[in-house]
Amino acid sequence: MDILKDRKVAILVADGFEEVEFTEPKKALERAGATVHVISPNEDKVKAWDSTDWGNSYDVDKALDAALPSDYNSLLLPGGVLNPDQLRANDKAVEFVKHFFEAGKPIAAICHGPWTLIETGALEGRQVTSYKSIKTDLINAGAEWKNEEVVTDQGLVTSRNPDDIPAFCKKMIEEFCEGVHEGQKTI
Repeated sequence: MDILKDRKVAILVADGFEEVEFTEPKKALERAGATVHVISPNEDKVKAWDSTDWGNSYDVDKALDAALPSDYNSLLLPGGVLNPDQLRANDKAVEFVKHFFEAGKPIAAICHGPWTLIETGALEGRQVTSYKSIKTDLINAGAEWKNEEVVTDQGLVTSRNPDDIPAFCKKMIEEFCEGVHEGQKTI
């Protein structure tokens, strides 16, 4: 199935992303025909977290400093506690993510991934879900938090945890196929 064959997807990660929240959505995107680039503040390799300990290292396709968000149709933000905490404190990462909101491009974020979205200022009035420990942070950012396996709001796809990956991947592919969502634009 090549439904995303003309699409480029950025996966933005820092060390400590939850491995399965990276590998499974990445495989789903590649099976759908998307060109997928791993973008990171790291230049060569980025290291996963595998449930209770460090996981594998993965190649970085483009360092964040060299990546242009305008080159990508969609954005994936895996979770893990360490990963989004680093990204949300990185001005370049926040600006990279903000571009997708401003352009109306679809974004998919799972587990702790939505933490980075808070820093964009674009969650006011949006429906989201996440890992339960960041629920209050998202509500404080103006989002309407729901306890559902996948929540979609104008091209923004969010899920709670690794158990939700099948539903997350299905909805992510659907939204990425749709492309730009005019209602997603924040400018």
